[in-house]
Amino acid sequence: MCLAVPVRVERLLDNEMAVVGIGGLRKEISLALVDGVREGDYVILHVGYALTRLDPEEAERTLALFAELAARLDGREEAER
Repeated sequence: MCLAVPVRVERLLDNEMAVVGIGGLRKEISLALVDGVREGDYVILHVGYALTRLDPEEAERTLALFAELAARLDGREEAER
């Protein structure tokens, strides 16, 4: 199974690279596959590459769903202890 997640571009770097953020984490990724990315844009990230730009509202909805899933899983782990 493959997982691609929305991330926000925080800083553009040289050589078609950028720093993105998700959940307080920062990661350097390649923008070589996507044209016209600017700071503040959301992109779909898969194995270190941005695959496409994403509408900010859609990105926020997806990230909210991930946060809800994580909270539910954390609650389930607590109950199992």
